[in-house]
Amino acid sequence: MAQIELPLVADNPKDIEELREEIGPLVHMDLLENLLNHARSRSLWPLTFGLACCAIEMMAAGAARFDLDRIGAGVFRPSARQADVMILAGTISRKMATPIKTLWDQMPSPKWAIAMGGCTIDGGPFKYPGQYAIVEGADKIVPVDVYVPGCPPRPEALFAALFKLEEKIRAGKKFNK
Repeated sequence: MAQIELPLVADNPKDIEELREEIGPLVHMDLLENLLNHARSRSLWPLTFGLACCAIEMMAAGAARFDLDRIGAGVFRPSARQADVMILAGTISRKMATPIKTLWDQMPSPKWAIAMGGCTIDGGPFKYPGQYAIVEGADKIVPVDVYVPGCPPRPEALFAALFKLEEKIRAGKKFNK
C-alpha cells in the first residue's frame, strides 16, 4: 500500500517551529477537577420549580423562542434527585420555605441556586413593616449563587444568569453542600 505524504504548510524549519508554538501542545495535561467542572458547566439540569409570575418567564426561556437547550440547560427535571440547579422564580411564602429546603437537601452535590426576580431576592413589593407571610430573600433558605434582578426578569436575563453560573462552575468557585 502506498503511503501518501501530505505537504507541510511551510518548507522552512523556522516557519514550522513558529507554527508549532502558535498551535501549542497536542496533549494538554490538566486536573481532573477542571475537566469535571467544564463538563458540569455545559450540562446544567434545572429543577422544574416555579413559585409565581417569574416562573412564566422561566418557562418562556425553555420554550421554542429562546430555547435553553442551545446552552445545555433545557432539560428541566421533575425530581430534585436528578437536578443540579434550583431556579427560585417568584415570591417565597413562609409556607413554601420548608418544601424548598427539603428539595434543596434532596438535590445531589454539587448543586447551585439562582434567585430570579425581585420578590425572590428580597421580598419585592410584598416587603413592608410587620408583614409575616413572605420570606425576604431566598438566601435565608438556600445559598444563592447568582441573582437575577427584575420584575419579572426577561428570559434573556435568565440566560445571562446561566452563563454567569457556567463561568463560576468552570472557575471552580463555591460548591454548595
